[in-house]
Amino acid sequence: MAFEPPELSSDETMDATRGHRERRERAAGGLVFARLASAHPVELDVAIDVAAETVVVGRNPRRRTSTAIHDPQLSREHFAIAWDPVLRTHVAKDLGSRNGSWIDGEASTAGWRPLAPGSVLRAGSALYVYEVGHTLEHPDPAGIRRTAVPGRSMAVRELRGKLDVAAPDISPALIIGETGTGKEKIARELHDRSGRSGAFVAINCATFSEQLIESQLFGHKKGAFTGATSDQPGLFRAAEGGSLFLDEIGEMPLALQPKLLRAIQEKEIRSVGGTESERVDVRIIAATHQDLVKRAHDKSFRQDLYARLALWQIEVPPVRERKRDVLAWVHRLYAAWRDERGMDEDALEFELEAAEALLLSRWSENLRGIDRFVHEIAARRPRGRLGLGAIPAWVTA
Repeated sequence: MAFEPPELSSDETMDATRGHRERRERAAGGLVFARLASAHPVELDVAIDVAAETVVVGRNPRRRTSTAIHDPQLSREHFAIAWDPVLRTHVAKDLGSRNGSWIDGEASTAGWRPLAPGSVLRAGSALYVYEVGHTLEHPDPAGIRRTAVPGRSMAVRELRGKLDVAAPDISPALIIGETGTGKEKIARELHDRSGRSGAFVAINCATFSEQLIESQLFGHKKGAFTGATSDQPGLFRAAEGGSLFLDEIGEMPLALQPKLLRAIQEKEIRSVGGTESERVDVRIIAATHQDLVKRAHDKSFRQDLYARLALWQIEVPPVRERKRDVLAWVHRLYAAWRDERGMDEDALEFELEAAEALLLSRWSENLRGIDRFVHEIAARRPRGRLGLGAIPAWVTA
């Protein structure tokens, strides 16, 4: 079936034979590089880089810039994606396919529709996610364990790239991400890949009082305060040669922050009740779900401490920004749920509309929300393919 792509100026049109150098030059002029990646079924592994050229996707498309996907429910030329230089985004259009196309749960009728980062396309028997950022030309570092930082999404590939660069350095690292995104696992991977021989020691700054957290961090001398019946070394000394993970660093009492800053800068600590400082070799890894820039601006968190902690700043994307990995997480957590209960291996199967609903969910609780969903589904002992009616209302709300 013939179709007309959106009008592109000659300056925006790119011939397929031009090299990567010219592509990168075009990016400076507003062109967005993106990828259309399969998300369902999980075993399907399709990733299509899209830039200025119009790409046709189908079972057997004839255009030179096209991608063939073995899916009997796809039409020969099912849908197209093109670059719109006016909107400065990619747009998609169904090409009169037999089974239709959907964008973010809505049927794609006549005309081109703009795509947003994370848009979900349904075509044939599969779901695809439109991801913006680096393309497949950028390597996915092999040094970061996929068991620790799993996923195929572009956001996770970029996260692994940041970890790969930051891990071997000795500077502090600040991990920022919403609650439930797996920040502690990221911190552990930073330590494990650092080559440091000491232990990984973690503390949640939100669980201690101002007096107790200072003692926990720096140790105390016998008699330093009521209840101090013996000398205690503290977590800095416990992490000697390794990494100290300060979770929820935004909850650290303001009065303690100068002492932490000094310990990081001078690599020295002093026990509560002590009179002499002691050198320590500890890498600090901190994490928070708070906006520390805003906190520093309104004086509720020290600007100098934030600057010192953020020499490496690693942002962990929320689940809604790594939609390609949602169903893989569901299957992974379902397998773990059954394994913990000594049950035989099994797999969840979803009808297309149900899988689409899971991708379109906001997942405000992030990975904890997926874990909750899996527990709720698994406890029902599901049989057969799960339809849209099997998805709890709180997931789709």
